[in-house]
Amino acid sequence: MDLSTGLGLAFGIVVLCTLILMGGDLGMFLDVHAFIVIFGGATAATLIRFPLSSLFHGFPLGMRFAFTMRRWTSRELVEEIANLAEIARKQGPIGLEKAEVEDTFLAKGMRYVADGYDADFIRNNLERDMDNFCVHLDEGQKIYRAVGDCAPAFGMVGTLIGMVQMFANMTDPSKLGPFMATALLATLYGALLANLLCLPIADKLHGKLLDEETNRTLIIDGILMIRDSKSPALVREMLLAYLPEKHRHEEGEPVPA
Repeated sequence: MDLSTGLGLAFGIVVLCTLILMGGDLGMFLDVHAFIVIFGGATAATLIRFPLSSLFHGFPLGMRFAFTMRRWTSRELVEEIANLAEIARKQGPIGLEKAEVEDTFLAKGMRYVADGYDADFIRNNLERDMDNFCVHLDEGQKIYRAVGDCAPAFGMVGTLIGMVQMFANMTDPSKLGPFMATALLATLYGALLANLLCLPIADKLHGKLLDEETNRTLIIDGILMIRDSKSPALVREMLLAYLPEKHRHEEGEPVPA
């Protein structure tokens, strides 16, 4: 689980509730009209921007990966693949069937090697799998970014509606307060939806997309080297090229000048 996403949201909610309760109560900040303007408007705009199939994939997939996706570092993957290369060298490809591999993409590649598939088949299937995964992850970040972009705009729409209603009822002072509250709360809801939820999740998904592209390319190259019976030391050395220079050495190992 990605703790930073949950911790960030929880901390943001605590800060907001603290500020609200210091000067009133939560009921003052609840308004059905403002809620309809923001969430209804943002939903309508997102439906216009994206096909329905993308929304069905993008929303749940984006939320799931923002909160639960296990992030493997490239260094961890290099060591895992080198260990698998050691198993293949000692026990042959059949030994890979018994190896416990946590990463599902790497495990899939190991099954292909153990089953004796040729290199072209392994590369084509894994690259297709990687492309499909990255496309869905990219869809998710684009959808959340689109909602984050349009939510403040609909907050302004809600504010304008509230202002029009307020000015249209200047003769009735009892209606001025509710209409002004709707006007201000619509802007507040739009800003919170965009800046506390949608845009941060979109940025997190974009970062994970870049990480996954690098890690899965590294995995494919490592699997093909194991398939070609390369030595574990050579596998490790070649895969370390994916890492920045400062991360290519074990902790405590001197870094070449």
